[in-house]
Formats: sequence, C-alpha cells, structure tokens
Amino acid sequence: MYRFEVHQVEKPLEGEVEISGAKNAVLAVMAAALLADGVSEITNVPHLKDMKTMSDVLRVIGCRISGESHELKIDTRGADHLEAPYELVKTMRASFYVLGPLVARFGRCRVSLPGGCAWGPRPVDLHLKGLEALGAKITLTRGYVEATCEGRLPGGNFNFPISSVGATVNVLMAATLAKGTSVLQNAALEPEIDNLVDFLNSMGAKIQGRGTRTLTVQGVEALRPGKCYTIPDRIEAGTFLCAAAITRGCIKVTKVFPEHIASTLDAFRDMGCKVDVGNDWAQVDARGMELKPINVTTLPYPGYPTDMQAPLMATLVSIPGNSTIQDTVYNDRFKHVAELQRLGADIQVNGNTAIIKGGTKLEGTEIMGSDLRATAALVLAAFISEGESTVSRVYHLDRGYEDFENKVAKIGGVVIRHSDDEEDDNL
Repeated sequence: MYRFEVHQVEKPLEGEVEISGAKNAVLAVMAAALLADGVSEITNVPHLKDMKTMSDVLRVIGCRISGESHELKIDTRGADHLEAPYELVKTMRASFYVLGPLVARFGRCRVSLPGGCAWGPRPVDLHLKGLEALGAKITLTRGYVEATCEGRLPGGNFNFPISSVGATVNVLMAATLAKGTSVLQNAALEPEIDNLVDFLNSMGAKIQGRGTRTLTVQGVEALRPGKCYTIPDRIEAGTFLCAAAITRGCIKVTKVFPEHIASTLDAFRDMGCKVDVGNDWAQVDARGMELKPINVTTLPYPGYPTDMQAPLMATLVSIPGNSTIQDTVYNDRFKHVAELQRLGADIQVNGNTAIIKGGTKLEGTEIMGSDLRATAALVLAAFISEGESTVSRVYHLDRGYEDFENKVAKIGGVVIRHSDDEEDDNL
C-alpha cells in the first residue's frame, strides 16, 4: 500500500495541467464492447486502477485485452464465460455494467451484486427494473443477479424515477440488441452517456435523442466492433482548478471540453475567481484575490457534480465566512469531513448539508482517504496546511487520477509517494 507525503505550498500553484480521458466514460465503453463479436478500439484511455479492474472482468468473461500507450483493444471473440464474480465486482461497481450487454447478446448471464460503498449504499434496483422493462427475467440468488431471456430481448419503455448514470448505461446498452423499439425516459444527461451513445452508434446501433432526457432505441439484430475516443475527465479538470483557488494561484487545464465543466466554472466565478475559457482549455486565476464564500447544491448534470463536492469543500475551507454545500445526489458522502476537521477545518454536517466556516488555520497531520474524491480533497487541503501532512489509503485516488504526483509537480506542488507495507487495504 502507499501513502502520500504532502507539503504545504511555498507559493500559489501555477501552470498548465493536461487532463486525461474520463474513467467513467471508458468503463461504460469497455462493457459495451461485449455487444459485438470482434475487436473494438478505445483511445485516450487513462492509466488507472479501474481500467485494470474492468479489464480483469472482461478477461474472466473470455475477452482478450491489449493496447499500447493510451489505447485499448478489446477482442470479444472468446467471450463465453457469462459470469462476473464477486471478487472483482466488489472492488468496482462499474463492473456491473456487463449485465446489460451480456443478457442482450447471449440471452443469459450471472453477475454479482456490487455490495456497499465507502460513502453509503447505491442500490442497483433501477438497473434491474429497466432490464425487466425490456423483457429480461431477473432473479436474485445468493448475492448474484441472474438475467435471462428467450432469444432477443423484446424491448420496451422505461421511465427512470430518478436520474441515474449507471442504470442509463446498462439499460441503454441492452436496448440496442432488442427486437423492437425501446424508449428510455428521464435518462441521465452526463457527457459520459453521450460518449457511450456515439460509440454504440459507431457499432451500428440506432439511438436517437443524444443529449436529451429521452433516448429512443431501435433494436438491431447485431452490432459490429466500434471505435471510441474518450472524452476528457471533467472531474479531474475541476480538481486541478480547485488547486488554483485553494492556493490563490492560477492553473490552466488543457485538452478539456469547457462545456462539460460549466457548472464547476460558475462556482469559481461566484467565489470571485477570474475564469477564462477557450475551445479546449479553461483557466482559473485567484492570484491576489479575496475570495467569497458561496452556497452550492449538487445536482445531476448539468448541475454541480456530486463528484466535485469534496474538492469544493476543501477549497471553501480556505475562504473566510460561511459556505454551504448540499448534496442532493447522495445523502451520505461526507466521510472526508472528519479528516478535514483533523487538519483544523470548522465544518458542521446536518443531514445532507455541510456548513463550512472558512478561514481557520490548518495544520498538517495524518489523515486518511475514504473514497476517490475525498482523497483528492484531503491533498488539496494539505497544500494549505502548515508543515507536512500524511495521506494514507491513496489507492482510492489511484482509481481516478492518472500520473497525479507528476501533474502536481508541474504546477509547483510537492506530493511524494511512499510505500507503507503496514497499511491495511482491508480496514
């Protein structure tokens, strides 16, 4: 296991950061490759632990995975073991994405329920109800979902009671091979869904309504392998822009789609940062500025992303005055609060709302990551904490930030990775 030694910044962080491909987009596309027989190609793939986990899931199913640099080739011609075991699914919930493609193409599969999460349960009932609406027969047996259908799925209509990226991904993929026309209402609007739609259509799917809440899918008998360029990671971009605000520096993120981070940029403007954007870049400049506290509510896209809640909270700790963050997407995603408090932050949590009394002095100490974005938030807070901080369980961060230490170094930060054989991953 590893831990980070994070130094207090000697001066505001400044420079450029090139943003990697979005892991959440890649994971969906990797699962979608199962819908066709042959070799699909994905480019702009980040080097992350989650990519390896999904590759392991696909290998268990019988796929061959290869690739160089930031490319992946997925050969599904050997896919005949229609099961995703608990040992892999429990480590990454997105492994559950194989359920829809497998039952749609092969008529049966057995996939482990993903289990809980470090910051609260996220049930998969919408995935299952959506697949049932398309005609799949779903049974739960000893912690596994068994999905079957006779021949091809009939297809059908489903109205998601709440916006769910994961459920939209699974049901959309299954609908592409259904017999009839399926209509998915209140589908998620996240850019990762658009990326998946583009890939599926490149495979021969017939999907209308891209970028809207209603996706109409005319099922086809078979799909062909496709090619996909992975969109930039909007959460990584937002995290590094938080590094500019929290240290009162100036950071430009490149290879981004500014429209994907519009709500994030609006929050920086509300704080009083100077925000500039171009065709494929965005910059936050907080040099010499007295930033203002703000109130933010997380919402499904295009609202403020729940994945930015923790990095934003760390940033608001640095701003004198009272700020609030209400997370309406997940009700139990504040496990980083206790660790920020260890650094000296004054934060109170009431239900799904955090009240941040910013401007308190932070002092470096030992802190522990509880999930991917929480760990990133702790590193941000450590940048402005007196002395040095030790952040443990950074394997969480490795799931979503490629080449993190080197990117931080390029903007003037110091994050040193240490091996810690005594750290227990399973605690």
